[in-house]
Amino acid sequence: MSNEKIKKILLKTKKQVFSEMLGNNPSIFQGEGFEFAKLREYVYGDDVRKIDWKTTAKLGKPYIRVYNEERELNVVTAVMMGGSTYFGTVKQKKDLMSELVATVGFSAVKNGDLFTHIIFADQLYSMSRPNKRFFAIQDAVTQMENFEVLGKQSDYQAFVDTLFKRIKRKSLLFIISDCVGDINLTLLSKKHDVVVIIVRDRFEEKPEALGYLRVLDMESHQSFEGTIGAKEIAAYQKALKLNDAKLYAHLKKNGIRHTKIYTDEEPYMKLARLFGGR
Repeated sequence: MSNEKIKKILLKTKKQVFSEMLGNNPSIFQGEGFEFAKLREYVYGDDVRKIDWKTTAKLGKPYIRVYNEERELNVVTAVMMGGSTYFGTVKQKKDLMSELVATVGFSAVKNGDLFTHIIFADQLYSMSRPNKRFFAIQDAVTQMENFEVLGKQSDYQAFVDTLFKRIKRKSLLFIISDCVGDINLTLLSKKHDVVVIIVRDRFEEKPEALGYLRVLDMESHQSFEGTIGAKEIAAYQKALKLNDAKLYAHLKKNGIRHTKIYTDEEPYMKLARLFGGR
């Protein structure tokens, strides 16, 4: 990717995170670096998002959860950059992933938190040292945009195993991927606060019959030549729906926050909504 395009991503995301128009929160994930301390009765002016509804219902009066602030968060973006990310009708999925990493990175730096970035596909390709400086975000985006995704398989088992072994300290861990495959995050969710960001293009979920053509698998480089009609599309959509149903059930079971962002959507607003912002 050209330096001009990298600059454009960095300027856009930095402006969004630091703009006063988007509120005065220290970061998108304000309040993530806190641990539960005790319950106390609600007082007018308290943040209603901190109400403990179970205790409130049990005692018949509102109680809120009080937290102790931890020293700092360790914010990690772990991006699965297999060949399937080299696709998009509005923008490529890998470019949207770069925007997401920059948004999370700038928000971490704004909040005084540590930022770590990981690139993975069939193996670990890059893992930065925890950092609080802006150049760490520029370096992360540059690495992603210069990374050759074509021909690389997405190995989710190796991905999870590597993250579990390499990230020692409890972290706010963002897993950014198109999430097509068998993904088990149970162990990671016990060690870290995991957030899954599913990156998709709408055409992937609602493709049209394309007729006779030749298709190249961006991960395996294997090609298929034939007719892609209504029957083939229906089988593909069924398989993808089964993949997603299994994924969502797994995330719900393990209490993992998640959101899906399409290539035609604005990533900052989706992240802000996920973390209770405007």
